[in-house]
Amino acid sequence: MIYVITGGPATGKGTRSDILSKALGIAHISTGDMLREVAKTNEDIKNRLSQGMLISDEIITDLLKDRLSQDDCKKGFILDGYPRTLNQIHLLNNLLDQMGRKIDKVIELTAPDELVFKRILERKSCAKCGKMYGIDFPPKVDNVCDDCGGNLVVRTDDTKETLKARIDTYKKNSKEILDYYRNAGLLKTVDSSAHPEEIVEQATED
Repeated sequence: MIYVITGGPATGKGTRSDILSKALGIAHISTGDMLREVAKTNEDIKNRLSQGMLISDEIITDLLKDRLSQDDCKKGFILDGYPRTLNQIHLLNNLLDQMGRKIDKVIELTAPDELVFKRILERKSCAKCGKMYGIDFPPKVDNVCDDCGGNLVVRTDDTKETLKARIDTYKKNSKEILDYYRNAGLLKTVDSSAHPEEIVEQATED
């Protein structure tokens, strides 16, 4: 069972991918998290990330190949936010062909722009451990992390101006990806305005 989760800013890709992976008993793979984990032991990747350099599609695909060979991916996995370009789609298709596997469903998460703005502008992260909080998952105590007790802070880049630019960029860049998967009969659009727990029923129904 292989799912791809895609969607614009603040449509809840990470949260819903995590819920879905636990419900289905399959791995949740975020390429961003994967790169940060690899950077702990790989100096080249560490330097590229610290300098804000792009990681090539080929490097990501090689790292993904290693990740998908791990035991927790045998039953299936969810790719969170990847692929994002047609080139990545083709590289992923080739990788899965080599493994004798294929994508079962691509889920596009959508939400009204006003809700996206509200989610982003009201979200906070723990200054110590990085855990995120927002309108779907508020902390038990205002401005205090449930896990480590750290202070919750607002990201400096979470502004209306930067958010609008990110939304516009996603809408522009995602069209050919969504068209590709729609034409392949794999695309399912899910409204992420609902409570995150509803993703399991929405994503798995035909």
